[in-house]
Amino acid sequence: MTSYEDAGVDIAAGERAVELMKSRVARARRPEVVDDASGFAGLFDASALRDYRRPLLATSTDGVGTKVDLARRLGVYDTVGHDLVGMVIDDLAVCGAEPLFMTDYIACGKVVPERIADIVGGIADACALAGCALVGGETAEHPGLLDADEFDLAGAGTGVVEADAILGPDRVRPGDVVLAMASSGIHSNGYSLVRRILATTDLTLDSHPADLDRPLGEALLTPTRIYARNCLELARSGHVRAFAHITGGGLAANLARSLPPTVDAVLNRSSWQVPPLFRVLQSFGEVPQSEMDKTFNLGVGMAAIVAPDTADEALRLLTSRGVPAWHLGDITPGTGQATLT
Repeated sequence: MTSYEDAGVDIAAGERAVELMKSRVARARRPEVVDDASGFAGLFDASALRDYRRPLLATSTDGVGTKVDLARRLGVYDTVGHDLVGMVIDDLAVCGAEPLFMTDYIACGKVVPERIADIVGGIADACALAGCALVGGETAEHPGLLDADEFDLAGAGTGVVEADAILGPDRVRPGDVVLAMASSGIHSNGYSLVRRILATTDLTLDSHPADLDRPLGEALLTPTRIYARNCLELARSGHVRAFAHITGGGLAANLARSLPPTVDAVLNRSSWQVPPLFRVLQSFGEVPQSEMDKTFNLGVGMAAIVAPDTADEALRLLTSRGVPAWHLGDITPGTGQATLT
């Protein structure tokens, strides 16, 4: 007689994982969350949107990419959940949407309850930081497709924005100012190149290059900075024309997505020091600057385009909220391009 457990699926381990994560998930709630006794769906009270004149729902989905492989190799699982929220929820913030709720999906070769609880706990902690609820998720055991220690991680989020308050390219004008918000590290993009560098050079996750204040592996797993609440505060202040979340493609390519075809963004490389982690990877991997530019955030995780007469006030607001920020560049007449000079 053959059982599901014989096929590699441990139902009891999945139930144990759910029990372990419950207390941390409970911290990622909003008043609008309604419990579904069956647990098959997450419920959110949409009457909370009745004060909007014309509410638009915004949605985003993303994953953590190959950063999960480094987490697996180092046995550190709570930070990649934080990364997932940064990738999903900060995309919602770009249009000015307030994040409402999020769901997650974890595929793994074997359910290890403590590991799954750490991953989901990290998601819940980051949702609390972002001001959104974690209303549900799924953990799927895929024996035979994934090794016992392998996993992948994805999620989706929903937010809301007033129709006449949507931020974006149509608001941007020549003379506007581009502000940078510092990243916490590599965030969750470019890890395929990182892994290639590790595979082809003397660098290892245990390496401690002189320029770094900690081992390389620890630096690489630094969780993504969550910008959502800071972006929304800027939006409420009326300072912002558009945001750009600096993810895959790098600074210039992502900022160009937030420009109309009548302007350019001219960005000043000398306005900030690229963090040491990026310089270490570039040096050991002999990575051309052009590749660095289009692969990594290079220390800028989010950009804001603001009116020139409010730039100083916007910088003060970000600084008061603990976000390192600076004048990155300016908007000039052009053809919708962003360039680093």
